Amino acid sequence: MSGKTIQKTFVEVDGKKVPAKVYREWRNSVRFSIGKSAAILRMPVLLSRKQQEVQIAAFKVWVQKQFAKKEVVNERFFGKGYQDGAILKVGKRSYELRIEFSGNKSHAGRLNGDLIHLKLSRSDTEVHLQKAIRHLLSRLVAQDFLPEITRRVLEINKRHFQQPVRSVNLKYNISNWGSCSAKSNLNLSTRLLFAPDDVIDYVIIHELAHLIELNHSPKFWSIVARLMPDYRRKEQWLEKNGHLCDF
Repeated sequence: MSGKTIQKTFVEVDGKKVPAKVYREWRNSVRFSIGKSAAILRMPVLLSRKQQEVQIAAFKVWVQKQFAKKEVVNERFFGKGYQDGAILKVGKRSYELRIEFSGNKSHAGRLNGDLIHLKLSRSDTEVHLQKAIRHLLSRLVAQDFLPEITRRVLEINKRHFQQPVRSVNLKYNISNWGSCSAKSNLNLSTRLLFAPDDVIDYVIIHELAHLIELNHSPKFWSIVARLMPDYRRKEQWLEKNGHLCDF
């Protein structure tokens, strides 16, 4: 018997519903946290019903405070509040957004030059809608940037590595800035497109170095340092500003 149950619910924040998960499990303490897609409450399974109600009430107040003081949390769940006619700036490029709502059950988007047209379902929840907008914008902007990024990857590879590169991909990813597979597939997060060129080059060099050392050994870091001696400054930039790099 696991002694663990999960309840899915919502916490209301400024009239909007934030997805929440309540875990009752074998543990000694109560813990509140904000996950990638939900607020999370973990509490001991042996708490009485009254004690559970007290913790749930405290959890709701805590969640509301997190959203009130942390803009990045608000944007993660509720998006940037894009309006029809808004301008999206990504790197040196700007896109005008045309947004319309329909009775369709799904969302769609298309790119035409520097115009992004989003057709959104009015029946979706606010949190799911904002998630769909981020992924649509990411996919459309990736189409526009992929040729340029691919050229940059191949140029750096030819100059410094001379390793086979099977593919270059831009994908929406919040868990890392890039990855390189054993099959020589290079993946970069579309969030990286908001970063300066030298920071993008650092991530490219970092991932290409994995074609030689598929680890983070001293030998791997010596390769990175040889090609970009100030790479730690690029990492510091991402640590400090990474939360601003998003759709």
